[in-house]
Formats: sequence, structure tokens, C-alpha cells
Amino acid sequence: MLNFPDTRRRFSTACALATLAAACTSLLAQQPPATQGAPKKGPRGNPKDTEVWEPEPKVVKSGAEYGAPPSDAIILFDGKNLDEWVSNRDKSPAPWIVKDGILTVSKARGSGNIETKRSFRNYQLHLEWRIPENVTGTDQERGNSGVFLASTGPGDAGYELQILDSYNNRTYSNGQAGSIYKQGIPLVNPSRKPGEWQTYDVVWMAPVFNPDGSIKTAANVTVFYNGVLVQNHFELSGETLYIGKPFYRQYDRAPIKLQAHPDPSPPVSFRNIWVRELN
Repeated sequence: MLNFPDTRRRFSTACALATLAAACTSLLAQQPPATQGAPKKGPRGNPKDTEVWEPEPKVVKSGAEYGAPPSDAIILFDGKNLDEWVSNRDKSPAPWIVKDGILTVSKARGSGNIETKRSFRNYQLHLEWRIPENVTGTDQERGNSGVFLASTGPGDAGYELQILDSYNNRTYSNGQAGSIYKQGIPLVNPSRKPGEWQTYDVVWMAPVFNPDGSIKTAANVTVFYNGVLVQNHFELSGETLYIGKPFYRQYDRAPIKLQAHPDPSPPVSFRNIWVRELN
């Protein structure tokens, strides 16, 4: 038997859906294409809005050749004398040897390390050094020295960039030339053979301390060794220690120190040392 009320409900629903579909189709047909009525692009803007004219960088005259000091450099050693250096032990005149424009480590008893009279915070450093051609020994006892990028006390206190004969002389990787001693292994080994001059170009950013002496910003260093990048913005964990884990001791400014290492090999030599303070 037919159920007329149910049939009528179904028919009404179908008609309503058909009417709605037809209305939607008609509405869509009346809409403009998507590209019509889109907002127009405005002008690209004025390039002067992003031009910065102040402060104007000061003019610095670069050296005439690689390694020559620029006009704003502080000359630490130019082959003439040790007027910029003192003994690290007691601040007396530096006892190392200057001859024929070259500075050579003195291994005489009591000589010890030397350091700059001036103190520095952040800087660019250029330094040239040479392992003697007649060097003897192996491992760490072969042309051992170092440049302490911040000397925080007597002896070997501070942050050391290692100097060593690393031309066919195997030692621990974080103790070879170009290493941040016992912390940063150099990215590569571009060492030249003994008797040839080698160069370090360094950017040193000193640690920053909180008022209570805790570390706020760690020290970091970038080093080019013979023109090759060996330390790329390396972050130090503290002072470079022969034994034990590194830690920070608060300081503000510090001298640059050169090491008279007690190994028995012939002494290392230096020339053309200059620094530029970075403010």
C-alpha cells in the first residue's frame, strides 16, 4: 500500500535541493573572473628608505702588501726593539733576543714568557713566526711556543693559540699548531716546513662577565693560519689549561703574551707583530 505522506515529503525535499542547486549555479555564473576586481599592486617604494648614511666608517689605509700593518695598527714588534714588551714574571724589560730584525725566544734560565705593556679587549692580531730549520725533537717537544690572546696571570695563565712544528710531526690534535690549546682542533693543517715563515691572523673577542663574575658571553676566536681558516668563530669554554677542564676567571682587559716553552728544541722566532683594537 502506498504511503502518500512519505512520498510527498520525499518529493518536496528533492524539489528544494534542486531549487538550491539552481540558485547556486546562477549566483556563481554572475561572479566576475578571479582576476577581475583584484587589488592593484602599489609602487615598489623608495630605495632611499633603506639607505643608511651615518655613521660613516673612518678611512683606514691598508698595508701595501699582505701582512703590512694598516694605518690604525699598534706596532708591537717591527724588528727594532722590545719597547712594547715586558717580562710576564715581574714586568721588567723583556729579556728575549732581537737581532737582524727578528725576535727570538730566550731559553736562558729565568727568562720566561713576555707580554705586551698594553692591555686589550677585542682586537685583530697579525703575527709571523718561524720554527728553526734545525729543529729537533718530536710531539710537543719540537718548536713549542704559543701566543696567549689574553694573559690573565703569570706563567701560562690565559687563552693560548698554539705554536708548534706541525709539519710531519704528529701530536694530539688539540695541541698542534693552529689549535686553541686543549680545546679547539684546527679545521685543517696548513703548516709549512721548518725554516719557513708562517703567519697567524686572529680576531679575538674577549669574554663578557656579569657583575657577580659569572660568564655572560663566552670568548670566541677566528684564526687564519698561513691565509687558511683554521678556527671559525670558535667559542672557548674557559682558559686553556695543560691539565684539567677549562673555566673562566673574570678580567676586563689583558696583555698579549708570547710563550718561552721549556722544551729542549731550538727556540722559535717572531717578526712583524701588530694589533688593531676593535671597539
